[in-house]
Amino acid sequence: MVAFPHYYCQQHYEHETEYLASRQRWARGNDKQYTHKYNTVTRYRNEDKRQQYSFYRTRQWSHLRQQVLERDHYLCAYCKVQGLITPAKTVDHIVPIEFDETLRANIDNLAVICGSCHRAKTDWEQSYYGTGNGNELKNISPINDISSIVVLMSD
Repeated sequence: MVAFPHYYCQQHYEHETEYLASRQRWARGNDKQYTHKYNTVTRYRNEDKRQQYSFYRTRQWSHLRQQVLERDHYLCAYCKVQGLITPAKTVDHIVPIEFDETLRANIDNLAVICGSCHRAKTDWEQSYYGTGNGNELKNISPINDISSIVVLMSD
């Protein structure tokens, strides 16, 4: 028998933390309160971020995104520099719009990127440009060459 509020008996109690973690992961993906908190606290944390993310819901972004996907043949531009062919559907700003807002609708500042490259590039942007929550933007020159960014990301 299992004693409330536990989910496993004493013999199998070591599985309970794994079970609770999987429930939390599921709840994050399906809980409107979690999504609302994420949007209000992280995504729309100030008026600048609110305007940045509202751009992604415009018809202009939708057309730009489609043009870039077709231009790059749905292949990650960052992997292509490394000699790899990786299908992708995410369109990324080469120079982040948080750093230079004027480049947000510039098609030359957009490239298709896969998930693993996007995570690595985001980490690199946070250290190089100072983007991201809690960081302060640095006064440096932007890098808009994908091959240079790939080299810097791998360092």
